[in-house]
Formats: sequence, C-alpha cells, structure tokens
Amino acid sequence: MDLSIASILALDGLTNGAVYALLALATVLVFAVTRVIFIPQGEFVAFGALTLALFQTGQVPGTVWFLLALAAAAALSDLVNGWRHRLPARRIGLQVLRTLAWPVLASAVAIWAAPRGLPLVAQALLTMALVTPFGSLIYRLAYESLADASVLVLLIVSVGVHFALVGLGLFFFGAEGFRNPSFWDERFSAGALTLSGQTVIIFFASLALIVLLYLFFERTLTGKALRATAVNRAGARLMGISSSGAGRLAFTMAALIGALSGLLIGPTTTIFYDSGFLIGLKGFVAAVFAGLASYPMALVGALGVGLLESFGSFWASAFKEVIVFSSILPVLLWRSLTDPHSEDQ
Repeated sequence: MDLSIASILALDGLTNGAVYALLALATVLVFAVTRVIFIPQGEFVAFGALTLALFQTGQVPGTVWFLLALAAAAALSDLVNGWRHRLPARRIGLQVLRTLAWPVLASAVAIWAAPRGLPLVAQALLTMALVTPFGSLIYRLAYESLADASVLVLLIVSVGVHFALVGLGLFFFGAEGFRNPSFWDERFSAGALTLSGQTVIIFFASLALIVLLYLFFERTLTGKALRATAVNRAGARLMGISSSGAGRLAFTMAALIGALSGLLIGPTTTIFYDSGFLIGLKGFVAAVFAGLASYPMALVGALGVGLLESFGSFWASAFKEVIVFSSILPVLLWRSLTDPHSEDQ
C-alpha cells in the first residue's frame, strides 16, 4: 500500500464515518433519554433512501400507507386512553386531530407530488416529512407504555420492532434494490484523490447537523429539558418535564437523523429493504465506543469505524464486516473491567 491508496481509503472511511456518526449520535440520544437501545435506527435509513427512490420513479412510496396505518393506530390508542380516563370529548378529539394532522397532510402532498416529477431536493424534503413522524409514532405504540421497564425488556421490544419494520419494508418497497442520483455531480481532484460532490455534501451535512444538535442542547429550553431527562428522569418529572414528551421528541429526532442519513448514503451504494440493519449496527458500534453516553466520543468512534471498515475491506474484503464488529469486543471487555457493575447495566 502506498500513500495514494492510503489517502483514497482514508477519504472513503471518513465519508462513511460521517454517516455512521449521525446514526451513533441518534443512538446515544435515544438511549440517554429513554434507556432504549434502538436497534431499528438503521430502518429509518433504508426507509429514507427507498422512499426517495420511489419518488424518482414517479410512484407513490409505500411509506405513505405505512405512515397512515401507524397514525390510525396511534389515534385509536388516543381514543381508548381518553375513554378509560373519562376525558372530555373535546380534549380527546383535539388529541386525535394532533396525531393525524401531520401524517395525513404529508401523505396527501406525497400522493399529489409523486407522479409530477418534482426536483430532487423537493423530493428529498418530502421524504424527510414522511419518515420523520415514524419516530414519535413508533415510540407511542411500542415503547411509551413500557417507559419504566428494565433496559433488557426495552431491548427485547427493540428486537421485535426491528423484525417488524424489516418485514414491512419488504412488503411496502419490495425486494429490489435502488441507488439514488447524486445531489451534486461535480468532481474535484487533489493529487491522487478525487472528491465527488456527494462526498462534500455528506461532510457538510453531517457537520451542520452535529453543530445544530450542539446548539439545540446547549442553547434551547427544549434541549436542556431533554438533557435533564437523560440525567435524571425522576428529577426531571418532578420539575414538570414530561418524560413521555421527551421520549417522543428523542425518537422524532432519531427518525429525522435516520432519514437524512438515508438521503446522504443513497447515492453512494445500492439500498435494499434490509440494508439499514448493517448500517445502523455500525452506528451502534460507534455508540458503544462512547459508552452510549458521550456525543463527542460517539463522533470519534464513528470515524474510527469508518476507517477500520475502509482499510479492512482493502486488506481482507471478505472479512470487513467481521473486522468491524469484532472491534467492539475489546471495548466491551475494557468497560466491563473499568465500570462498576449493577443489575440494570
């Protein structure tokens, strides 16, 4: 291996690592606020990429019908809970309206826009509008009633949600893989390196989102409320911060990050209905490097995973996944020896 090959591999690893960083940050965010190890994070990536791909073909994506089905189930849950707690009919109606408003509006726009061949950026924004509500709806239907359960129970639920989303992804998108067009076709040369416009977009979008997340948590009242919930759920609840609201917001942000990651990675590789699992799992490996607690360490871990994958594919392409996932073992061993043990951990 010479310097030029090493530079190309490093660029490829950093590009993938930038996407893994977003998924790692989402994983840390969800776990910190809700104690949920959210295995299906990668499914948001696949849904985002495949939804945009179907818009490109002029079809109404299955995401629309899936979103409407989840919204209807959540609205039914609102009706049942309101009836059980004997709430006024007006209050129940307003809650049902809030649950259905955005999914119905986004789905109606998607059905109208699908055959019209809108510009790629408009289709991307519509894709994010469709996929982002999945986070809150999935939290409400699968996790909210189990918010005080143990981490192990929540992990088992995550496994079930993962298999359900993969199966539904096959039903709504089919088994065919798609590769989306690049958002920017320009190419830049620097010696042996050739930097594509899509790579530049990945770097800048990832950096911009990381900065926005930092400002959100440091400068906004809502962000500070999420941080308080992550530090002490009981204390935050006593201070009037809704743990259910915090959980819904955390999952919504995770879905937004996943959808954006799918849009970024879609032009660089072919995405299938089940591709999100491996992509999300690499983000999870990066989050484990951070102990599922530190956002800066999650970023460092993600870049490390990207570089390890890139160089591993050069030296032993058949074992690159084994190399990446095996790297988690020494980290777990080190944390097991250095961190205090408790039954919940």
